[in-house]
Amino acid sequence: MVLKHLSRYKTFVLIAIFSFVSLTSFAQQIKPQNEFWRNVRFGGALGLGFGSDSFSIAVAPSAVYQVSEKFGTGLALNFEYSKFGDSEFTAYGGSILNFFNPIPAIQLSAVLQQLRVSTNYSSTSIYSDENYWTTALFMGVGYSTRNVTFGIQYDVLHNDRSIYADPWVPFVRVFF
Repeated sequence: MVLKHLSRYKTFVLIAIFSFVSLTSFAQQIKPQNEFWRNVRFGGALGLGFGSDSFSIAVAPSAVYQVSEKFGTGLALNFEYSKFGDSEFTAYGGSILNFFNPIPAIQLSAVLQQLRVSTNYSSTSIYSDENYWTTALFMGVGYSTRNVTFGIQYDVLHNDRSIYADPWVPFVRVFF
């Protein structure tokens, strides 16, 4: 009698069992959402400059996704402000970051930077105010130790509109 009673629910029981097995195997194939964030490192750069009647600050927060042990890619926001006497300079934009470590101590980098530049010269200046976009492509090499990399990079697109006086730019990167 019990078997006869169970046979009525045979279809329901089989569907429930297969659903449970399917969901369990499907759930094991999906990585938890926080797995992505375990491979993201945050950091960036901060710069301050002081001089006779001048001030400069640069802030560049960054996030890098560590694709593998040797390769990382990410994004950065950039902001720079400088004041020289009555003249002001502001640049803001973003960067695409790519890092390759052939060995743990050496980091090769390619950084594409796009900045909006605004210059406001004093009324006595011979220069006129400007607003323009400028692009830089830095190819660099650095020495890495734990979370810090310091080195030198070269702007292969350097021209007279660049915000950097020289195509060679030293850098220090910190990521956690």
